[in-house]
Amino acid sequence: MAFKPGQSGNPSGRPKITLPDGRSLKDIAREHTEDAVKTLIDVMGDVTAPPPARVSAASAILDRGWGRPTQEIEAGDNLAIMLADVIADRRAKLAAIDG
Repeated sequence: MAFKPGQSGNPSGRPKITLPDGRSLKDIAREHTEDAVKTLIDVMGDVTAPPPARVSAASAILDRGWGRPTQEIEAGDNLAIMLADVIADRRAKLAAIDG
């Protein structure tokens, strides 16, 4: 089945799966948020826990509280030149269409 340009192949998105009681996995997970955060805090503060577990728990807590840090992408001069070329090409095409 071919789709028209700009048309999604799955306009409804991923099918929502619900349990017989009507709850989704997301609903169930959200019901346990407080316990999950308490567990992360316990692991993070447990000096006998392996350091990777403590770091992972601390990272998860920070990510949920403050969001993940933004990642900067270093683009070289080549990318800037390519982008300028694409923009100039699009502008030329629009100018040709407008007459």
